[in-house]
Amino acid sequence: MSRIGKNPVAIPEGVEVQLQGQTIKVKGKLGELSMNVHDEVNVAVEEMQDDNGKKGKVVRLTPRSESVIAKQIWPTMRTLVRNMVVGVTQGYKKKLEIHGVGYRANLQGKDIVMTLGFSHEVRYAVPAGIKVEIEKQTELTVSGIDKQLVGQVSAEIRSFKKPEPYKGKGIRYTGEYIAYKEGKKK
Repeated sequence: MSRIGKNPVAIPEGVEVQLQGQTIKVKGKLGELSMNVHDEVNVAVEEMQDDNGKKGKVVRLTPRSESVIAKQIWPTMRTLVRNMVVGVTQGYKKKLEIHGVGYRANLQGKDIVMTLGFSHEVRYAVPAGIKVEIEKQTELTVSGIDKQLVGQVSAEIRSFKKPEPYKGKGIRYTGEYIAYKEGKKK
């Protein structure tokens, strides 16, 4: 029995969940997300009462069989449904920092234009559903309701100039630890 999969996903007030077969749609104040649940997993919206006597709705996922794939995919589907509920209520954010002399980023329309020490500017088209804010020219915030898409966009931006191990120049996540190497000795 999975410790993650057996827990139901609580649906907060203001969030609407619709089931159509194996497709689940979650709608909240920040937007709407939908996903197809794997065929090996049953999904149901149920009424539930907590220890304090408060009633609310939950999404409960259960495996359809005792097969290996059902046991593996069941907690994953539960986590993806939970990420959808959190995304439409709170959203997700990733912060990036740009380190290096002359390294900076600016927004031009829906594109991010970065100067990263190359002979050319690096342009990145921000996909739909993602919002990028640039507080300073060296600090970016990527936000959105889809956790996977926020992480993917952040990783793509970081991949243009990963932090190098000698001086740490490049794009890194806020709070990311860089293991520095010692330079050449005389």
